[in-house]
Amino acid sequence: MRPYPFTAIVGMAELRLALVLSAISPAIGGVLVRGEKGTAKSTMVRALAGLLPGVDVVEGCRFSCDPAAPDPACPDGPHAADVAAHRRPARLVELPVGAAEDRVVGSLDLERALSEGVTDYQPGLLAGAHRGLLYVDEVNLLHDHLVDTLLDAAAMGRVTVEREGVSVSHAARFVLIGTMNPEEGELRPQLLDRFGLTVEVASSRDAAQRVEVVRRRLAYEAAPDDFAEGYADAEAALAADIAAAQRLVPSVTLSDDALLQIAEVCAAFEVDGMRADIVTARTAAAHAAWCGRDTVTTEDIRVAARLALPHRRRRNPFDAPGIDEEQLEQALRDAEPPEQGPPDDEGPDDDGPGPGSGGEPEPSDADGQPANGQGGSAGERQVGAGSPYRARLFTVDGTGSGAHGRRSRAVTDSGRTVGVRPAGVRDGGAHLLATVRAAAPHQRSRGRSGPGLVVRPHDVRYALREGKEGNLVLFCVDASGSMGARSRMREVKSAVLSLLLDAYQRRDKVGLVTFRAAQAEVALPPTISVDAAASRLQALPTGGRTPLAEGLLRAAEVLRVESLRDPRRRPLLVVVTDGRATSGPDAVARAHTAAGLLAGTGVTSVVLDCETGRMRLGLGAELAAHLGGEHVALGDVAAETLTREVKRRAA
Repeated sequence: MRPYPFTAIVGMAELRLALVLSAISPAIGGVLVRGEKGTAKSTMVRALAGLLPGVDVVEGCRFSCDPAAPDPACPDGPHAADVAAHRRPARLVELPVGAAEDRVVGSLDLERALSEGVTDYQPGLLAGAHRGLLYVDEVNLLHDHLVDTLLDAAAMGRVTVEREGVSVSHAARFVLIGTMNPEEGELRPQLLDRFGLTVEVASSRDAAQRVEVVRRRLAYEAAPDDFAEGYADAEAALAADIAAAQRLVPSVTLSDDALLQIAEVCAAFEVDGMRADIVTARTAAAHAAWCGRDTVTTEDIRVAARLALPHRRRRNPFDAPGIDEEQLEQALRDAEPPEQGPPDDEGPDDDGPGPGSGGEPEPSDADGQPANGQGGSAGERQVGAGSPYRARLFTVDGTGSGAHGRRSRAVTDSGRTVGVRPAGVRDGGAHLLATVRAAAPHQRSRGRSGPGLVVRPHDVRYALREGKEGNLVLFCVDASGSMGARSRMREVKSAVLSLLLDAYQRRDKVGLVTFRAAQAEVALPPTISVDAAASRLQALPTGGRTPLAEGLLRAAEVLRVESLRDPRRRPLLVVVTDGRATSGPDAVARAHTAAGLLAGTGVTSVVLDCETGRMRLGLGAELAAHLGGEHVALGDVAAETLTREVKRRAA
């Protein structure tokens, strides 16, 4: 079945432009597409591949070497100057979220390397994407070390695989395109910065445009080939425009005045590092070529800044990406040479791809979220949080084997080697020394006659590695009336927000249970979207009695259900309360019974004690004892506080 045509997609003008510019100049660094589900992100990316020019490759080369300039280090090389070649379409390689590292970068056969002295390298997905497109759907759910590998390869244009002293390197130049739904969690700022461009997409609110989207989709599903044929001319025209821009972009002039404008814009938005300047310059040059110009203008820089800067101006993980248009225009005016006027030849409209692009421009929609902090009922108070700080580290007891992260000890496929797995257990990379030791005693019986080592499959040993895992951090927060007294809730929210920031950095899953009045509720089911948890926390009202037992039982139910959904992610329960229980009969006894039930499940817990004042009842410490968990005063959550206490005790 023919893919859905790129030019048949309705609206999404900014995304179309970003994809086209990345195809024109792969050095831009690819595109990150952020948006809600069902916005045709994947459809557009897959359609782009059909517009790219074909590539000439060396016959039989698994690494798609260019016959005009083959890679000198190609594992299938060296290639002769008159090597046979053929032309094939540009590839779109899709990387699944659950792919192992060997599947991504390739694998080495250690057995052949030891026994035959042969470097048997099987190429991975990055080799397949060379000179084409690499598409990662839900890139925010990919393991961090794999995202780092992808972005390093995209930036360097090479992949190097090293296994126990054996090293292989090959070219890997591709256009990296990632899509994500921000509701499922954000990428770390360091990873966001490695994507060249970013685009926010949302479904149109215009009824006529939505009707046209449905009409075209139904027509395509009814007769894919006939539908695609109707856009064949538009597709061919757009492909020709992209090819022409690719030929023009090396000759585009980037003047000193244009570079000054780019520097002024990046400085105005206080972006970190120099990557923003470089990406903006490359994008502006690509846009000039797309418009048929050989000189970068202010309009090119304006378009480039809108695509290259929004995700780089986040000052902390809870800031929404975006760009201030007035600030952008002011920065451009401040650096614009007086003699520069509007260009004579505007070329294609900058709202999207030019000739043959098809579709209508996407109307601009507001990106703001609905206000979550509306006034509550009588007796409720809403208190904002103070600034977050660096929180001390709380970990889960024991050693796990869960998702990659940065919190608790775990057996992982990366990290320091702490042991050797027996034969037949192929988790982790091969352990060279242990393999040699296993094979060495059998060399005489195997008839070894030369300097090589005779290795059998059952000799191969694999490394047991220990690293860090991400956990489920479930916050159970007391929002009763006693917590709202004397600005205590501001301190509580600051502490929890700081722990959320810590969870974001450690790649944890988070959830939020609150209890007040006569009931407990799940304010946020477990998710990797720490931003969502921070938003719910900011809008948390207080008031009423303290149903502590109900809060603990609701937390126990959330942990039980989540253990079935995600059994490898071990939980850490953080109970934020002053320990009071005032709702219902025998409130304190019921709370202690609920705590004992939680302790019986083996969950690691921490009680953040919010009790203040001179007369303290010590109820938080009692609760921690029944939970079998750690008791920490609210004021001791900051890492600096712990450091000072350690130094004081040491003195």
